[in-house]
Amino acid sequence: MSGRRNPQHSVVVGCLVRNAEEEVLLIRHHKRGWEIPQGRVEEGENLVDALHREVREEAGVDIELGPLAAVWSMVTPPAAVIFAFLGRYAGGELVASDDSLEAGWFSEAEAAEKVTGSVMSERLAALLRFGGTVCYRSYTVRPYQLRLERDIASQGEA
Repeated sequence: MSGRRNPQHSVVVGCLVRNAEEEVLLIRHHKRGWEIPQGRVEEGENLVDALHREVREEAGVDIELGPLAAVWSMVTPPAAVIFAFLGRYAGGELVASDDSLEAGWFSEAEAAEKVTGSVMSERLAALLRFGGTVCYRSYTVRPYQLRLERDIASQGEA
């Protein structure tokens, strides 16, 4: 070994949730502004349970989980790997929480206008254009810079 520390990454899950009218669920975080529901996976928790918990905690609703749509690697310390899924609204009433100041349903155009942070707007755009192929992005922050961009086809696809 070259004296490097063991790598340490946080694991984060997020979800682009749509309702029956195809509106997008956004929450307003107290620091980052409007974004999709997301948060850290707790010790010993699996990705699916963490995703359901985060959406429920931040927006008060339950979801039906859809496909994994994107994976991001934030390589600027503190490093994180973010798994983003698609989901459908399954029930519950929108409610803000300790993790969010507001929660609401928005058209795709409204959502794109509300999400203003460079990382979050890129994440939202990638999820909105999901066509069945998982996108992978590696990036740094301060300033935001995309380092690697690749689409990963599922097995059997060209």
